[in-house]
Amino acid sequence: MPEAASNTDAPAPLFQIRDAQVVRAGRTILQVDRFDLAEGEHVALLGPNGAGKSTFIQLLTREIMPMHRDEPPVRFRGCARPLLTDIKRALGIVSATMHDQVRVHLPVIDIVLGGIFGTLGMPRHVEASAAQRAQAADALERLGIGELAHRDVMTLSTGQVRRVLVARELMSDPKILIFDEPCTGLDPEGMYHVRRTMRLLAEEGRSIVLVTHYPEDIIPAIGRVLLIKDARVVGDGPKDELLTSATMSDLFEVPLEVEHSGGWYSLRGRY
Repeated sequence: MPEAASNTDAPAPLFQIRDAQVVRAGRTILQVDRFDLAEGEHVALLGPNGAGKSTFIQLLTREIMPMHRDEPPVRFRGCARPLLTDIKRALGIVSATMHDQVRVHLPVIDIVLGGIFGTLGMPRHVEASAAQRAQAADALERLGIGELAHRDVMTLSTGQVRRVLVARELMSDPKILIFDEPCTGLDPEGMYHVRRTMRLLAEEGRSIVLVTHYPEDIIPAIGRVLLIKDARVVGDGPKDELLTSATMSDLFEVPLEVEHSGGWYSLRGRY
C-alpha cells in the first residue's frame, strides 16, 4: 500500500491562534482557544458591545499581545515573531474610528495617496509620482467614486468618506481587509455602498475580516462566522448554522428573529 500523501507542504494559515489570553488589570478581556484563517478566506466576527471583538482584531494586528506562552499563541503565515512591517503591508483596516480622524480640508486624492506613506494626506515636501496618482485614481474608480478625486474630503457624505478610506488602504495592495464596524453612522445608501465595496474586494481574492453587531453587514461571500460573547469565542462555523434566531437571541440576550434571503441575513426584535 502506498503511504498517504504528506501534508507538510500545505500552506500555513494566514493567521493561527492557539490558547491566547489577553489580560488587563488582572481581568481576562479575551480568551481564544483555537482559530485559523486561511489565505483568501473570509470571516465575520459577531457579538455585542464589549464582548471582545476589537481585542480579537488587535491580536491579529499585534496592537496588543497575549499572555506569554512557551509556544507563541499567535502566528502570522506560520511565523511566531513576524515583523510588524510585514503584517502592516498585508493588512488594510477601515473603521468608523479612522473616519473620526478625517477633519482636514484636503482633496480626496491626497487622502488616498496618504495610504502609501501611512499618513492622512501627503507628507510635507513629498510629491506623488504620476504612477502613484494614476493608482489612486484607479482605486477611486473601482469603488465608484472616481468623480470625487478633487473634492474637499470635508464636503463628502459619511458613506463617501468611508469608501475614500477603503481606497486609501488599497494603495498598499493588502491581501487582507479588516472592516471594523464599517456601517456605523451610515444611512441606507452609505450602507449599501460599503457592503458593495466589501463584495467587490472579496471578488478580487482578498480576505475579508468583518467586525459587526449586525448580520445585515455579512456579505454573501463571507461563509464563516465567529461569535464572541463575554470575552470568549462561543461559536465558530458556517453562517447558515450559526445565524439562527435561537443562536442570535442567546448571543445578544434579547428575543430576536433571523430572516434569510438571497445570501443575505437580517435581524429583528420580537416585541
